Amino acid sequence: MSENKAASRYAKALIDLATEQNSLAEIKNDMVLIENVINQNSELETILQNPVIPLDKKSAILDGIFGKSVHSVTRLYLKLVVSKGRSAILFDTTKAFIRQYNVIKGIVTAEVTSAITLTEANKAEIVAVVKKEIGAQEVIIKEKVDEKLIGGFILKVGDRQFDASIAGSLHKLKQELAHGVV
Repeated sequence: MSENKAASRYAKALIDLATEQNSLAEIKNDMVLIENVINQNSELETILQNPVIPLDKKSAILDGIFGKSVHSVTRLYLKLVVSKGRSAILFDTTKAFIRQYNVIKGIVTAEVTSAITLTEANKAEIVAVVKKEIGAQEVIIKEKVDEKLIGGFILKVGDRQFDASIAGSLHKLKQELAHGVV
């Protein structure tokens, strides 16, 4: 079984347990915390992936970092994953959990790359359009600024992309002129 499939299955099992325990939102917050800590600390990720480090040491490290700051179900989950020798997929599991949670709750992430920082009005308009077009309950905007776009923006939601940038338009025009399409 590939690591991604295993991570997805562990995440699904945790979602089911969290739902049963009426603590889905709390455990989602724990998964975000764990993902951020691992993402910002490459040494922790290396420790979790290293098969030479004893399981009890890995468990103690995770307990020392997260200890009382996470839900009891999350603490038990961390111990289970480590005791099964699957600590290497913990980072992937947190990402899979968050993805699955977002699907359940109708939350989508919209990546917006623009030439300048978006105003609150721009963000609200993007959120409204994405909610209407995708049917999402909530939209999380991840914003990037890229001066190479000259103006406009590129919007990505899932596997869909809408390029309303000046650079994209110029590139498209250049391609059309090169192929004599105009």
